[in-house]
Amino acid sequence: MTLASALVLGRVTDRWWWGEWVGRPSNRELIVDATREHVILTVAAVLIGLVLAVPAAITVLRHPALKGWVLGTSGVLYTIPSLALYAMLVPYTGLSRTTALVPLVLYTLLILVRNTLTGLEQVPDDVRDAADGMGLSPRQRLWKVEIPLALPSIMAGIRIAAVSTIGLVTIAALVGLGGLGQLILVGLNRPIRTAVTVGIALSIILAVGADVALAALGRKLTPWSVRRTRTGRRVLVEDPEAADEVATLPDGAVGA
Repeated sequence: MTLASALVLGRVTDRWWWGEWVGRPSNRELIVDATREHVILTVAAVLIGLVLAVPAAITVLRHPALKGWVLGTSGVLYTIPSLALYAMLVPYTGLSRTTALVPLVLYTLLILVRNTLTGLEQVPDDVRDAADGMGLSPRQRLWKVEIPLALPSIMAGIRIAAVSTIGLVTIAALVGLGGLGQLILVGLNRPIRTAVTVGIALSIILAVGADVALAALGRKLTPWSVRRTRTGRRVLVEDPEAADEVATLPDGAVGA
């Protein structure tokens, strides 16, 4: 390679956006694979975290003496640096998807357990008494009354966990995974700044898309959590900024 060619190539790779690089088939495949891996890791981490967090929150609700221990443990796990966790896991699980998932799942627990427990604790006692009076067993009361009423808080936790996990997944690139983090790492090492731009932009798009989609899903699953303001605007009841605007609808009706 001549000096002139090297200078031209250097100017091209220094660009934050190089359309020709993105358009190459091999690079498009790299971007698609990285995005797919990012989504898989995020969805798996949040789902596994939810499977662990909901029973933990229900156990704490039934046995309040465990609250400090459960929340304290999940809080301690949340404070462990991800790099340290990866370093501890690699000798046992190798450079595998399991190595990437374990820290991600642990980081979701604090958010999901706290939000699920908060939602369950906010179920009014008179509602529980009414369910008991109707002859529901504790298990029926949980799934037919308490979980549905706690759903807005649970969905809020899922939204926060999903968005934060999308950001944390990029760090897993340091152990050979990480989805879009791999793209950013490739861009820094070669260096090709366009790869960094693509990795960051897609991470932001995924985070915003997940937040919007989960918010819409939450409103769909819990229509009673949305009320209409005096100006006709629909707001979440739990939104503190909008709470003052919420108007009481005739006959206790709730805007859908």
